[in-house]
Amino acid sequence: MQENYEKIRAAGAELFAISSENVSLTKGTVQKEGLTYPVLADNKKEAINAYNVLDQRNTTIARPASFIISQEGIVAWKSLDAPAERVPTSTILTELGKL
Repeated sequence: MQENYEKIRAAGAELFAISSENVSLTKGTVQKEGLTYPVLADNKKEAINAYNVLDQRNTTIARPASFIISQEGIVAWKSLDAPAERVPTSTILTELGKL
């Protein structure tokens, strides 16, 4: 997602990632990977559970998922991906263009 972050922003959207790790580990991942978009630490899994993306095979993590939330706070589109797969950014940009 990092390599396409500016394309997402140019589409008038913002990208957030949610990590199931604590704040310290999340910060380490952000620094190690050179991420410039916000990554939120959710080690209590409150957002992960609210969006129903807890990985049922490994309940310490979230399964890959992408959501587009409208400015009104409504989920306008979502992709619940298979483990180790991510929806292509081109698909996300296409869906953003539909809003």
